[in-house]
Amino acid sequence: MPDLPDSSAETPFDSPPLWRQLQLASTALAAIRGGVSGSVAFEAVEPALRPGVQALGFQVLRWLGRAEALRRQLAKRTPPPAADALLCTALALAWDAERSPYEPFTLVDQAVEAAKRNPGTRAQASFVNACLRRFLRERDELVAITDREPVAQWNHPRWWIERLRRDHPREWQRVLAADDTQAPMTLRVNLQKTDVEACRESLALAGLQSFPVGPSGLQLARARPVQQIPGFAAGEWSVQDAAAQLAAPLLLGGMPAGTAAAPLRVLDACAAPGGKTAHLLESAPPGTIEVTALEVDRQRSQRIGDNLARLGLQAKVVVGDASRPNAWWDGQPFDAILLDAPCTASGIVRRHPDVRWLRRESDIEQLALQQAMLLVALWPLLRPGGRLVYCTCSVFREEGSHQIEAFLQHNTDARLLPSPGHLLPQSGVIARGVPDNALGDHDGFFYALLHKQTR
Repeated sequence: MPDLPDSSAETPFDSPPLWRQLQLASTALAAIRGGVSGSVAFEAVEPALRPGVQALGFQVLRWLGRAEALRRQLAKRTPPPAADALLCTALALAWDAERSPYEPFTLVDQAVEAAKRNPGTRAQASFVNACLRRFLRERDELVAITDREPVAQWNHPRWWIERLRRDHPREWQRVLAADDTQAPMTLRVNLQKTDVEACRESLALAGLQSFPVGPSGLQLARARPVQQIPGFAAGEWSVQDAAAQLAAPLLLGGMPAGTAAAPLRVLDACAAPGGKTAHLLESAPPGTIEVTALEVDRQRSQRIGDNLARLGLQAKVVVGDASRPNAWWDGQPFDAILLDAPCTASGIVRRHPDVRWLRRESDIEQLALQQAMLLVALWPLLRPGGRLVYCTCSVFREEGSHQIEAFLQHNTDARLLPSPGHLLPQSGVIARGVPDNALGDHDGFFYALLHKQTR
């Protein structure tokens, strides 16, 4: 799963003038169009302005397909990148008055002001003004015209729509619609420090309504910055989606418990930023489990240690490539392996709406090859009788069920145990293979639990 900032606490701030926020949101959009990730683009905004700009920017990214279709109706030629980004920012925010954060007339007025005040768009200010005034006059007609375009209707690239329709013929429309909504904020309770009900009562005392999801989760009725939620600094909980919380109980749930004399040896491959590493450690009595957290990127591996320190947990953090075990493995087999493989992140588009516009269809095949290499490299490290969980935060079958089907065909000592399989965003299902886990509103994920049979 990519190391991206969680967006579930999107909260618009009122302080800076709207024209300035529109300038910054359009600058971020231009950067994303140039291939920069959303996390980097919004981190470039000064901290005092970032929450409001990110909230606007995320809404722009969720409606960018519609905005680009409208812009094509308004302008015969594509304007310069900065002016085009500002124009599409205004159109994305104003095209649907019921979901607009401001009155469309206000957005148009402030977008024109933003164009005038930016040297990079000042020459196109009259053009921006003309396009947006025409949009206000002809909005219903223009929206009706763009309704005929699938990319405008669903706000995803055409290849994404077609692949999702093929992979999930009964659910594709619901998934696409879900991607354009804001994801919930879900907490994973640290059961070594508190329990779900005690944490829920603590939240209620602070005026925060929540309800249980999964084995140890609480979903907030309304997102808040983590610093405003009691128990964060004390390590009583972590932010983690309900579907992501299935990894640890799925892997450890059916295994014999470790002991202080013979702790379970567990590998968390591709571990940064450490959420699943922490959950593994929280799921077993202290001293009965030894977790090796493996991460190829040295800088990202530091985040694992930081997160574990806040929670009062310890793991062996190793910098290494999971596909090349000879460089880091000590030769002792693991009892359990968690492989949270790199993927398209197509299941977490609600939290990271830039992903759909940054990905290319060719990425799927490249990532699927990497996932297969990781499975082949890590399977020999698992002892006979051990278990491996393969998971991705993707809704595409090539990264999920098709990947596991191919692995089972080539590994006769592998057996698929009851597993959640493909979990689609917002489905609220009870996942197969994990008890007591009604998930509420969750991200898209894939899980497969493999057992290594003795020969």
